[in-house]
Amino acid sequence: MRVLLYEGLEVPPHLEKRLERVLEDLRADRPERAEVKKLSPTPYFRAKLSEKDRLLLKLVRANGEGAWLVLEVIPNHAYERSRFLRGAAVREEALRPLPEEVREAEPVRHLEAGATRFHYLDKPLTLDEAQEALLRLPPPLVLLGAAGSGKTALALERLKREAGRVLYATQSPFLAQEARRLYFAHGYENPYQEAEFLAFRDFLETFGVPEGREVTFRDFQAFFAPYRRALAFTHAHALFEEFRGVLLASPEGPLSLEAYLALGVRQSLYPRELRPQVYEVFRRYLTFLEERGLYDPSLLAHRYRGQVEPLYDFLVVDEVQDLTLAQLDLLLRSLKAPGRFLLAGDSHQIVHPNFFSWAALKTYFFQEAERGEEVLERIRVLRANFRNARRVAELANRLLRLKQARFGSVDRESTYLCEPRLDREGKAVLLQAEPNLLKDLDARSQRSAEVAVLVLREEDKERARAQFRTPLLFSVREAKGLEYPKVILHGFVAAAPEAYREVARGVDPADLEGELVFRRAKDKTDKSLEEYKFFTNALYVALTRAVEEVIWVEEDPDHPFLRLLGLEAGREFRLEARETSREEWSREAARLAQHGNLEQAQAIREAFLGAKPVPWTVWDRKHLEEVLKNPADLKEKARRELLDLALFHRNLPLLKALAQAGHRPAQELLSPWVLDRPRLPWEVAAETTARLLRPYGGKGWKEIL
Repeated sequence: MRVLLYEGLEVPPHLEKRLERVLEDLRADRPERAEVKKLSPTPYFRAKLSEKDRLLLKLVRANGEGAWLVLEVIPNHAYERSRFLRGAAVREEALRPLPEEVREAEPVRHLEAGATRFHYLDKPLTLDEAQEALLRLPPPLVLLGAAGSGKTALALERLKREAGRVLYATQSPFLAQEARRLYFAHGYENPYQEAEFLAFRDFLETFGVPEGREVTFRDFQAFFAPYRRALAFTHAHALFEEFRGVLLASPEGPLSLEAYLALGVRQSLYPRELRPQVYEVFRRYLTFLEERGLYDPSLLAHRYRGQVEPLYDFLVVDEVQDLTLAQLDLLLRSLKAPGRFLLAGDSHQIVHPNFFSWAALKTYFFQEAERGEEVLERIRVLRANFRNARRVAELANRLLRLKQARFGSVDRESTYLCEPRLDREGKAVLLQAEPNLLKDLDARSQRSAEVAVLVLREEDKERARAQFRTPLLFSVREAKGLEYPKVILHGFVAAAPEAYREVARGVDPADLEGELVFRRAKDKTDKSLEEYKFFTNALYVALTRAVEEVIWVEEDPDHPFLRLLGLEAGREFRLEARETSREEWSREAARLAQHGNLEQAQAIREAFLGAKPVPWTVWDRKHLEEVLKNPADLKEKARRELLDLALFHRNLPLLKALAQAGHRPAQELLSPWVLDRPRLPWEVAAETTARLLRPYGGKGWKEIL
């Protein structure tokens, strides 16, 4: 039996020899000699070190192999002080003998061959030699790795080794919360550090709460619509990426026209002759943001650049590919000493429009940052994949080969394939979207939280809803950061057949063999990679959400793109999915709500937890944004409700929107505002608040209901 010691195990000197004897018994599969007993109802065991000292153990199993994990020494029977037991009461006399319990091993995905020690986040983590070496390297560090390579876990373990005030930052609020949960799992404490976990938006708010809200792609589409004909050479996705990732991405602020025209061929999506026209629209876009009360995080990053104080002793930036250089620069300026950071990311998972490249990041460090040359020397690639079954990982690798064969290498640092480490074979099947098949897939997936349905874009969800009743229906952007045992890809190619046909153009199946070799596109002016990378990257993210099985459903399974991926439509397939209990659905709804997937969480509550939508209008942000697009069309009752809402929450932008829509009470409230009487609207607000809350303070429960 394998025995692995926790990396943070502390053993008093007088117990070291006794510990070694216990370990010998465990390795020899003689747990009875070490007096191992189960601490029911916990998943832990204890072994006897001495009359008063105990050793806390956990039994795990991976790929048919069992292993004892040695967690901590418990002196003087003080189980209540155990980090892992978290105050659980243990009565020694009630402990059961081991024989009938020995097979109760907790399954884990992977145990590294030859590992003698393990780390612990929420689950045990064994590392290979290369990963262990990474933890010992001094900063600055850059970790590149494919989906499922353990970048976040390694970054968190590296964070544990730093003292002082430390910060973990990322674009995703869910990832920041999840990283914090993993970091402090099982009562982990580090008295030598003060750790903070912030999404970039939260980091911005440490300088002050931004006015308005962050601009979304939907906002940009509304802005772009009037210019669609004049800018026939481009589309909304590309222009949004140019604005966010090029014109607004510089740490020094928005580019001037001269600086924009001076950019090289690979530094912009557009040739030099089109840039003046693009820049004129960009000027109008900045005005649009100001008029609509919207902000771009890169603009705020530039604005706050002079306010940053050196607060942190160490910084981890996860999913760095989701940030612009302006955002990253702001984070790096919060360090007390330059170079005390770790960056982690994967350019194949870019689904946010920011024109990210490792080459641009390297240029920034070389030109702007102190100790930049050290950064370039400490770029490490994580190739091992610990998430996806072999067939799933192989399909993802073939997609990367196709992407390179068609467009050339993204950059030198991203020229790698993942190496699946899980022994599970898994499945990757292509099926034609026939009515009977879709009906069967729907019936088998509807009540299971093991199966998610993914579509390319938000607008594709409506078509999928006509076929699938599961609440676990996501666009790729929504699914990023999630994983499910089985994933149904619904109509990715059908959603953009010409785009995927263009991706496949000129590629031969023989080009998709072997390792990736760094190779730039011959034509520097060819922007095909930037134009079509959303379609390849989105598909890569979607594939790697599946732990065990990918079920790909397409209307045209003979599409050339699918043939290049080596997929042939199967005639028979039976989806096996366990029905999920009410309690499990409740946990899944909570998890998705934390992730920001409120739509799916609410769908679960309505479908499986008995929740029903309330019979009145809920003025949440989404509904409010929708109605304020055309406030003049609002009925009088809705205007009165919105006025109450604006006054109750002291929401001046909403009050102004109502006034501009011609709502006379709002106009009357705002007219004294200009005449140097700024308290008057909020005096009315206090009266409104008292009126709205009055029923809750008395016996008027019928009025409330």
